[in-house]
Amino acid sequence: MVKKPTKATSKKTKPAKAKTKKVKASAKTEKFKATHDELMHYYREMLMIRRFEEKSGQMYGMGLIGGFCHLYIGQEAIVVGIQAGLKDGDATITGYRDHGHMLAAGIDPNAVMAELTGRATGISSGKGGSMHMFSTEKHFYGGHGIVGAQVPLGTGVAFANKYKGNDNISVIYFGDGASNQGQVFEAFNMAKLWNLPALFIIENNQYAMGTAVERATGRADLSHRGDSFAIPGKLVDGMNVLEVKAETDKAVKYIRSGKGPMILEMKTYRYRGHSMSDPAKYRTKEEVQKMRAEHDPIDQIKDRLLKSGKVTEEELKELDKELKAIVTKSADFAQASPFPEPSELYTDILIEGEA
Repeated sequence: MVKKPTKATSKKTKPAKAKTKKVKASAKTEKFKATHDELMHYYREMLMIRRFEEKSGQMYGMGLIGGFCHLYIGQEAIVVGIQAGLKDGDATITGYRDHGHMLAAGIDPNAVMAELTGRATGISSGKGGSMHMFSTEKHFYGGHGIVGAQVPLGTGVAFANKYKGNDNISVIYFGDGASNQGQVFEAFNMAKLWNLPALFIIENNQYAMGTAVERATGRADLSHRGDSFAIPGKLVDGMNVLEVKAETDKAVKYIRSGKGPMILEMKTYRYRGHSMSDPAKYRTKEEVQKMRAEHDPIDQIKDRLLKSGKVTEEELKELDKELKAIVTKSADFAQASPFPEPSELYTDILIEGEA
């Protein structure tokens, strides 16, 4: 007799739980320890990427960025959390959604925006564009336009690190769609066979190019992709920068100890389409709005900062203005920069004297 009313009461409280989901996300964030300075760093880095990508989308719409353009809006917590767990000398490589990775690696926004607009002052001299940026100085071995192609390349970088006998690792980013590529499994096999210092990051934004992951793979839990190669994997909340950082620390410690590669599946969500040309009609606006309202990675850290009482809403607004000014400056710099000379088509192809 007592149990029935209890069940009825439980049912009535479900809508209330849904309404407080955003608070729960913030509460989950608070489970992970972080100093005020660390929180401010994560907040600044993620907001910088968000504002930069918003400006990139605007410039694409104005015709100032040509070709393909894949924005990282919504996924900022992944690269910021992972980058915070790396050291100088660690290498990173990713696919074509690479603007955020470049910024998180500490590359000048001016050089990134100039590359997006195809200018000579760009990080790849204006010849790489949105999908093919590169920086040996920051050990960033590219955005790559071929789906999954960066995985064997990044595994090769891990092999080079092991061959040299250093303790550097190779962080290899790829998406849920790319995780179905055959070359990915070949790379997994070699990485484990030689116990290479490789950290495979699956950025599972749940839709690949436009197909829900449940419709594209027999097992949607992608952290198990390395099971048949004895590569351990972990599912991580990719919308929570503190959880990303905590799991990255564990994975990096495991890999540097010589135990071989590891996989982290970052469950995330992109707010925009696959690229700027994608209307994203395969999901509803309500779904996107719900994700932004309840799981936004930047808002989670903002809530925690404000609750701490160590920073005010006005101070965070000033920081936002500062970042917007940096992004505007990068756009102005790019538009004022010259396009590459036609003769540049024949450079960076062959090193003289090399056979």
